[in-house]
Amino acid sequence: MNFRMHWILFLLGLAGCTQIPKVENSQAEELASQNQQGLPHQELTSELLFDFLLAETALQRDNLEVAVERYSKLAKETRDPRIAERATEVALRARQLDEAEKAVALWIELEPDSTNARQAAAALFVSTGKLDKARPHLLKLLSSDKETVDKAFMHLSRLLSRHDDKKAALKLLQQLAIPYSDLPEAHFAISQAAWNANQLDLALDEMKKALALRPDWEIAAIHQGRILQKMANAEAMTFYENYLAKYPKANDMRIAYVRMLMADKNFLSARDQFQKLMTENPFNADIALAVGLLSLELNDFDSAEANFKKALELGYEDANNLHFNLARIYEVTQRPDAALKAYQQVSGGERYLPAQIRIAVLLLKEEGINRARQHLHQLTPENEQQRAQLILAEAQLLREVNAHYEVFKLLDKNLEKTPDQPELLYDRALAADKIGKFDIVEKDLRRLIELKPDNAHAYNALGYSLAERGLRLPEALALIKKAVELSPEDPYIMDSLGWVYYRMGNFREGLNYLNLAFTTRPDPEIAAHLGEVLWVKGAKEDAEKVWRSALEAHPDNEILLDTMKRLMQ
Repeated sequence: MNFRMHWILFLLGLAGCTQIPKVENSQAEELASQNQQGLPHQELTSELLFDFLLAETALQRDNLEVAVERYSKLAKETRDPRIAERATEVALRARQLDEAEKAVALWIELEPDSTNARQAAAALFVSTGKLDKARPHLLKLLSSDKETVDKAFMHLSRLLSRHDDKKAALKLLQQLAIPYSDLPEAHFAISQAAWNANQLDLALDEMKKALALRPDWEIAAIHQGRILQKMANAEAMTFYENYLAKYPKANDMRIAYVRMLMADKNFLSARDQFQKLMTENPFNADIALAVGLLSLELNDFDSAEANFKKALELGYEDANNLHFNLARIYEVTQRPDAALKAYQQVSGGERYLPAQIRIAVLLLKEEGINRARQHLHQLTPENEQQRAQLILAEAQLLREVNAHYEVFKLLDKNLEKTPDQPELLYDRALAADKIGKFDIVEKDLRRLIELKPDNAHAYNALGYSLAERGLRLPEALALIKKAVELSPEDPYIMDSLGWVYYRMGNFREGLNYLNLAFTTRPDPEIAAHLGEVLWVKGAKEDAEKVWRSALEAHPDNEILLDTMKRLMQ
């Protein structure tokens, strides 16, 4: 029974004893004694009933201010812990934190041994950064149930990890853990807090204590390896190897070790660990999947394919994910028929729509644009986000066949229904740019910046469009610098910055940023820009080297080919 119904029945039970507005004391006390042991004996008055019904009605109508005010009044007048609890809940929902503090304080006063009250108080004070006020409640909670104190410390570790003041969170955990020096979870929690506070020596020391108390605790071992990796890779390597020698079936630990080896580009050792994983777990579908995914990261497609198929044979529960990953491998290894069949086996889940979009891409290559679009049109989106995904996918298919005016018409039509859909606005701006409608380019991108002021690509696209046309170059530079500020490591934005400097006649800065962009990502369009600046500066051999290297991987790129044709004639 929910709280509201329980309390209404209680009130109606009192009301049934006599007439409102007033209940005889003897009757109310008798009923309260019979049905509400340990709760205050409350005479039901018309004012009390009115306040309660007004509070609940206000809550239903989302008038939180009235609901908070009435429940706070009821809690003080009735001194009923259930009403104090309800007052706390409503004040928290209304984000009236001062009222919530008052209500939870009353609740604890009325029910000092209530775990729910203490938990509510602790969560409130932690969320508002008042850790000193949270401490006595946390101490009480930890000491109230010795059998679950281990789980309490793990929950507390997660709760405090979200607190902004990491040093204060660490200090609190250290204080709370004093009576629990023989509890591994207490040391684990301190270690995590120390890690978050960037106190690595303390983090390592506490995780070592946790493992000393519980040597086979795999999650603690993984975290110790993580700490050591940040401090000294050689020590981390030794720790992983020693732990795995002692606990060869620690699968998650071995996977963590493999990731470390791969990060260090130690691919041969990573492959050896793959083999050990499979040897120790020949019938484990989860391990087969993990090895398959790690193999994908290594671009070892044969191993990835074999392990995904093995996971299917072993009955891995998310078959859709496996079929999708197999299809990706078939695409990369130039087996379109196999890829199409694998995508068609994705029957549901979060991979379903991406699989259908990839089917359309494959159909475009095999049967043409009309068949590909027909496949997308037969799909029924479940929500607005999926609808936008399908529209963007269709627009991309049209781009592949250079039907840029059709792309613009498609996006323009769908924006009539949802004019402020950010992804569609951005894509229409790109389409408008292709067909020379710069007024729409600028209008859409400025609207997108209004809607999403942290969208780096919107600033970049607008700045680049201005620079490409030689328009308002100082403004273009400011827009692209804003994009860099929002996304400083994006090579395409770095390319735009180099390009606008070149357009402004600053060849030195232009080359610096274009070289940086091309080194980070040797994209054909970046190559076209870098080569053009080198060519105009007179470094024609260097320009041709950049272009030729990009052409090897992208022989059909229009921008690159057009740039070379224009300059090399």
